Amino acid sequence: MEDVLFKTCFITATALTGMLCGASLDQSVKQLPARRVIGVKAFSAYARAADLKNGIPFYAILGVGAALTAILAAILAWIYHKDSAIALPVWLAGILAICHTFCTTQAAPTYFKLKKTDNEEALKKLLDKFERIQTIRSAFILLNFLCYIWAVWILFV
Repeated sequence: MEDVLFKTCFITATALTGMLCGASLDQSVKQLPARRVIGVKAFSAYARAADLKNGIPFYAILGVGAALTAILAAILAWIYHKDSAIALPVWLAGILAICHTFCTTQAAPTYFKLKKTDNEEALKKLLDKFERIQTIRSAFILLNFLCYIWAVWILFV
C-alpha cells in the first residue's frame, strides 16, 4: 500500500510540476518580455483580464497541487525509499517545491497590485519587481521538474 501511495504522489507531482513549469516558463520567456513591446498599460490590462481573472484558480490549483504532492512524495520517499536511488531527486524536488512556493508568496501579492493602479510608472515598478521574483521562481520550478525527470530516469533506465 505504501508503494502505491508513493507512486501516486510521485506521478501526480511530476505531472503537476511539469504543467507548472510550462506555465511559468511561458510567463517568463514570452509574456513578461512582451510588455516592453506593447507597453505596461496594455500588459496590465491583459494581466487583469487573464492571469488575475480566470488564471487565479488555474494557477492556485496547479501551484498548490504541485507543491503539496511534491512535499508528500518527498516525505513518503524518506519513509519508504530512504535507501533507494530515487530518494535523492525526490527529496530535492520537495525542497525546490518549498522554494518556489516561498517565491510565490512574494510574487502573487506584487502581481495582484496591478489591479490597484493605472499609473504607468507604478505599473513599471510592479512589473519589474514581479519579473525579478518570477525569474527566480521559474528557475526553482524548472529545477524541481528536472529532479522528477532524473527520478523517472532512475526508475526506467
